[in-house]
Amino acid sequence: MNYFELFSFTPSFDIDTAILADRYHDLQRAVHPDKFANASEQDKRLAVQRTAQVNDGFSTLKNPISRAEHILSIRGIELRHESTTIKDTQFLMQQMEWRESLEDIAHSKDPDELISELSRSFSGYEKQQEQSLKLFLQSATEADLASAADLIRKLKFMAKLQLELERAEDALFD
Repeated sequence: MNYFELFSFTPSFDIDTAILADRYHDLQRAVHPDKFANASEQDKRLAVQRTAQVNDGFSTLKNPISRAEHILSIRGIELRHESTTIKDTQFLMQQMEWRESLEDIAHSKDPDELISELSRSFSGYEKQQEQSLKLFLQSATEADLASAADLIRKLKFMAKLQLELERAEDALFD
């Protein structure tokens, strides 16, 4: 299913999430199973299916990484259940440094500063990668779409790192 069509958007990395939320609420009101309480069993099942599609679509489009994955999926490149590894040596080295810094938080003299530093580093890297991703997704060339797929893999890794950073921060306050 093309979620951009469902929500009346042109497939694009940049979408207005406020408009997305408005359209989500409108679609939810239109297909919510409660509206079909007195309908046939088939209509009730269809309402449940449509509601699930609307929920899946909203969750896919509101997240930049899953939105980018969806764009590639529409173009025939499926990343959701793949296990391709990142081959960018520079990124792998940076990844190791970030992981070491995450491990150092618990033993740091100033863990708040280290957390802030890592957060800034993660955010800066993610913004830079998202700008490149946006450009690659606007292209139709196979090479650019392959580059977009690589950036999505990196951004997925960054999302995991961000979660680990949040857990480390939570552990400090427990």
